[in-house]
Amino acid sequence: ENREDMLSSKSNRLTEALEEANKLFSGVSCAREAALDAQFLVLASNLGKEKANELRSEMTAFDSLAFAEDLLTFMGINRMEVEENDSDSEGTSGGYLPSNAWHKLGEETEKYFRRAPSFHYMLGSFKSDPPVPRQRIERQKKATGGEEKRAMPAQLKKMEESHQEATEKEVERILGLLQTHFKNDPDTPISFFDLVIDPNSFARTVENIFHVSFIIRDGFARLKLDDDKLPIIEPSKDNAGGEDDRSTGARNQVVISLNHQEWK
Repeated sequence: ENREDMLSSKSNRLTEALEEANKLFSGVSCAREAALDAQFLVLASNLGKEKANELRSEMTAFDSLAFAEDLLTFMGINRMEVEENDSDSEGTSGGYLPSNAWHKLGEETEKYFRRAPSFHYMLGSFKSDPPVPRQRIERQKKATGGEEKRAMPAQLKKMEESHQEATEKEVERILGLLQTHFKNDPDTPISFFDLVIDPNSFARTVENIFHVSFIIRDGFARLKLDDDKLPIIEPSKDNAGGEDDRSTGARNQVVISLNHQEWK
């Protein structure tokens, strides 16, 4: 009967009817009453759809009073209930916002402002000068590949020769020490570890073992085990004997494991 009044954008009759239906539904006990409530819900949905279709989508007109009423309703004040309470109890002032009204509005509006604002220049974008062209530096042409190939092996050969000469001199020095010791005391073999271990340097100890290995390999000295199963070293009786041993190929190669803790 009040269809046109309910479809008006300035009327809250549809909302009032829904609130009244909610109150009446609390007392429903029969199936017929529940069917009537369902029928009313269908009618109210259709009216709400028609009312939404009549709204202006371009938002050319803005009713500040209607917007304020909607805000108050959302924040917890029902204007109709306030007016009824004022008429029932004279002398009492109603319509105060609940304590959490602004907090409730803030939670609702927060989801629409989580995006970072876009950045705009106050005086427009700055105008930059074009980059200064860099001067090209012409590189000197490389020498021909043939000269480089001839030069590189010569340099590597010199490095290898210098390392080889240093190793040979160190091997000769250790061999001289070993031979001198046995000339002074030929009946007492020297412990291998006493010969190679430097108590102040682990790296130097490894170098000594490396250099002594050349002496053993070339047959100038030999390793044996004493009664305690510890290695001892003694020079060969003569250099010629070392060459004979080399030709026979009867010597075995031994790998020694020595870590820092064992060296200490």
